[in-house]
Amino acid sequence: MRVLYAGNGPLALKILSWLSDQPIQLAGLVVHPEDRGLNAEELVRQSCLPDDAVFQGDRMRDPETTSRIGALKPDLLLSIHFGYILPDIILDLPPQGCVNLHPGYLPYTRGTYPNVWSIVDDTPAGVTLHYMDRGIDTGDLIARREVEILPTDTGHSLYDRLQKAEFELFLDTWPQLLDGQPPRSPQNPEEGSQHRKRDVDSIDCIDLDDTYRAGDLIDILRARTFPPYKGAYFLHEGRRIYLRLELAEEDSDEPEENGQ
Repeated sequence: MRVLYAGNGPLALKILSWLSDQPIQLAGLVVHPEDRGLNAEELVRQSCLPDDAVFQGDRMRDPETTSRIGALKPDLLLSIHFGYILPDIILDLPPQGCVNLHPGYLPYTRGTYPNVWSIVDDTPAGVTLHYMDRGIDTGDLIARREVEILPTDTGHSLYDRLQKAEFELFLDTWPQLLDGQPPRSPQNPEEGSQHRKRDVDSIDCIDLDDTYRAGDLIDILRARTFPPYKGAYFLHEGRRIYLRLELAEEDSDEPEENGQ
């Protein structure tokens, strides 16, 4: 099987490394530009591919790029945290389809920041392997796994656990992908939720003159706690003051206040 691999970030690097021991031929690699992604150089080194088989994600609509990718004749495209929308000519290219690993429990949290919106919207969190179509995370489901949202979770801690679940789901489903006969079930387009990258702007600014339900405010603050990145904030004399929430479960062995 000839695989075209489109990846970004640590999980993409981890899976690509694991695939090096599998009975496949890596036909090509697509990465994010260095200033718009993570681990691009490491992915290129891990792939051991020649320069003419490595592509930039922001050039996927360029006719020369699509022509070169077509010449590779991939059987399957794997997308691991890849942030660019693939053009139709690429989606239609691999006979075994294009498969994406998504850190959300589809049909919930389609799009960006699924770790954030699962907390804020109180919808199921999880991970999904699915076929790619012309929509945003709307393709047929192959496999999915729910991940519990803990009361002490932040956006950061939930994201870390989602990545672990993604890796496990991929390994468990890989034999079916390799066989070319994975299960598939269509999504109901009327179900679930979808968010775009800019949607977090609507929750990040905490209006000090507004009224919030306590639980809703806590969920926003913990969902947007992802150090070292900035998240929720309030304005003071025109300047942003950023907020992070630290949560800790009660320790039964911890002495009460004043030694009581």
